[in-house]
Amino acid sequence: MLGIIQAAGWPIWPLLACSIAAMALIFERLYSLQTKLVIPDRLLDEVLSLSQPELLNPNSISQLKNHCAMGEIIVTGLMHRQHKPSTSESDFRAEVEASGRRVNHKLEKYLSALGSIASIAPLLGLFGTVVGMIEIFGSQTPGSGNPAQLAHGISVALYNTAFGLVIAIPSLVMWRHFRNRVDYFTVELEIASERFVRHFYAASKGK
Repeated sequence: MLGIIQAAGWPIWPLLACSIAAMALIFERLYSLQTKLVIPDRLLDEVLSLSQPELLNPNSISQLKNHCAMGEIIVTGLMHRQHKPSTSESDFRAEVEASGRRVNHKLEKYLSALGSIASIAPLLGLFGTVVGMIEIFGSQTPGSGNPAQLAHGISVALYNTAFGLVIAIPSLVMWRHFRNRVDYFTVELEIASERFVRHFYAASKGK
């Protein structure tokens, strides 16, 4: 690996930085976008089965808030209802939807950075190719040539091109995967939030 880095020349260093950043972002999103950390199975059903006093218990609120993204939305609705018992259904729904937008923003965290790496890496590889070509032509003088310099220039050009693609392709694939996963979670959270609003408000009116 060290030999490849040396053969690729100094343009490889920005690509190495991109590769490290991409790996860190991918592993972070793989962890954060787990179903159990966003909208666990049966969580909403368990919440809807509890009475309002049980839901408004400080321990219940703390557990829900720290449990997952869906829990954060539920807690926002509960706290709003607790502080404004006479709030209308439309205001209650608006508060829950606002919380959903905040949660969605968190789900999209770092995706733009990963997408940028997928776009920039081929350009950095192309930059390394151009540097290698400059070294090739700079080493050639009329009536003479420098084989070692020529070989080095070719190495710089090819290694940087290949390395740029090696970074860009997985980054783009994972960005697309995470984008689809966030879209899926967004829809599921919207459906769950609507169920929560209808159930909670109907239960409140029934009392």
